[in-house]
Amino acid sequence: MKAAPFDYVEAGSLDEAVHLMGEAGSDGAVLAGGQTLMPLLALRVASPSVLVDINLAADMAGITETGGALRVAARTRQAHARKDPLVARHLPLMAEALGHVGHFQTRTRGTIGGSIALGEPAAEMPALAVALGASVELRSVRGTRMVPAREFYVGPYSTVRADDEVLAAVHYPAWPQNTRTLFEEVARRQGDFALVGLLGGMVLEGGRITRAGLAWFGMGPTPVPAVAVERALAGTAPADVDVADLTRIALGEVAPGDDLHASEQYRRTVAARVFARRMRTLLAELAA
Repeated sequence: MKAAPFDYVEAGSLDEAVHLMGEAGSDGAVLAGGQTLMPLLALRVASPSVLVDINLAADMAGITETGGALRVAARTRQAHARKDPLVARHLPLMAEALGHVGHFQTRTRGTIGGSIALGEPAAEMPALAVALGASVELRSVRGTRMVPAREFYVGPYSTVRADDEVLAAVHYPAWPQNTRTLFEEVARRQGDFALVGLLGGMVLEGGRITRAGLAWFGMGPTPVPAVAVERALAGTAPADVDVADLTRIALGEVAPGDDLHASEQYRRTVAARVFARRMRTLLAELAA
């Protein structure tokens, strides 16, 4: 099939993109990497009347540090972010997770903002933002607002972004250098979306867990923050954690479904084993 007719415009800056999307509203779509949008256009699943290309907007790409936190502009290519020195220093979990996003060919075009905006429930980048407490910067002609990633997703491929808003950047808060991280993904093939995925980080201070951020992907209609697990871990010494009990708490927070790739029971069984195994390893690292 071929895409339905649309007007094509290029935005040379973030401000211009915001202005164009403000005019287009619900009839507009932003083109960055195009890894998802182009197939949807070809299948006429998406039929915008205006396509706003931001590939010439230099101020919509790049990674900057502010007080230890990282601002990742929306058009930053996944391949660039994976090798960026600031990411390596402050956000190594992103670099690890990006190695599982699609294939190296798609990562050269795919963008961080595009993945966050799409909100694929089984994708790595939305779950990473949720786990680490990132905030999404949304711009419109009405102004700028910051939305916590944990409040950004409201359903499958559904977010709180208004039609006239442009996702400008994602802000990842600073985590201490002694943060221990975990990443586990079970997929049918390398590059496929996860059947079960878990990632996050923990911080130990004074012999107790003072900070934890964990999220599931592929285990519900959106990335799922492990809120009850985080609460159970807070202020606890690693040696005192009952992993079996914590696993039961973790499985109570997810709502996986059946699809062509796996059943709910399969996902729950695999998730329980992944969680218990990785949690024991992480707690041992913290206690060492």
